[in-house]
Amino acid sequence: MTDDLKVLVIGGTGRVGRMLHRYWQAHPPRGIAFSYQARRGGDIIWNAADGPGALAAHGPFDRLLVLAGITPGEDDDLSQNAVIARTCHAAAAQMGAAHMLLASSAAIYGTAAAHPYRETDTPAPSSPYGKAKLEAERAVQGQAPPITALRIGNVLGADALMLNAAKASADHPLTLDQFIDGHGPLRSYIGPATLAQVLETLLHAGDALPEVLNIGAPAPIAMQTLLEVSGTPYVMRPAPPDAVQIVTLECSALAARHRFDADASTARHMLGQWDHLKDTS
Repeated sequence: MTDDLKVLVIGGTGRVGRMLHRYWQAHPPRGIAFSYQARRGGDIIWNAADGPGALAAHGPFDRLLVLAGITPGEDDDLSQNAVIARTCHAAAAQMGAAHMLLASSAAIYGTAAAHPYRETDTPAPSSPYGKAKLEAERAVQGQAPPITALRIGNVLGADALMLNAAKASADHPLTLDQFIDGHGPLRSYIGPATLAQVLETLLHAGDALPEVLNIGAPAPIAMQTLLEVSGTPYVMRPAPPDAVQIVTLECSALAARHRFDADASTARHMLGQWDHLKDTS
């Protein structure tokens, strides 16, 4: 007999989900037993269109970790983010789950603030994706079971910079915006293995968590540093007028709950995690 938390991961075959799955296969977390949903190829085959009852029938589970969502792309219906959140939450209630972690995005804050975004800041999304993720949060807040919306920064290896860096070459270098101070963009990042460790902490905490939590390594990092440490060929160009140099998260609430490795914010540490967990095919 086991007292392990039974956790159902929704969206285990996305970029982030695949890296987390590989990490947990290599480093099984103490006290947590994972099952993985996918539209095909997972432990549980399910689509939001099947409805909450079809998912709840695979329960019971103690927690749901909802990574699934629609990302920006041609003809993608971003309104489905709220549908997925609502359907998963209804299933969580039916199967008796005590808590749900919902992957949200730092994009819900927008880009206007001059300070690192805090959980108490009023969301002001400037993109359709940010608006859709905020709608998804609001679709399930204030109901039972309680949820925690994880406003995640960039997960290294699932972000546009590193995906484009993987395709760069000396003949076709990556282009990076350069602002008037001579520097490039500054962002909040987290390595995929560090994210897995953070999620383990949060899953154990359950409904003791707040309704919203920023997710990132303790310190932001310059994109230029990531390119230089990874050895990616790149060139700088003058930033266009609408480019935003600094978008970062204030993550002290997370740091109060999770003990980070001392080098969790460094480029070498995050890039090493991606190297071990990235797709090889």
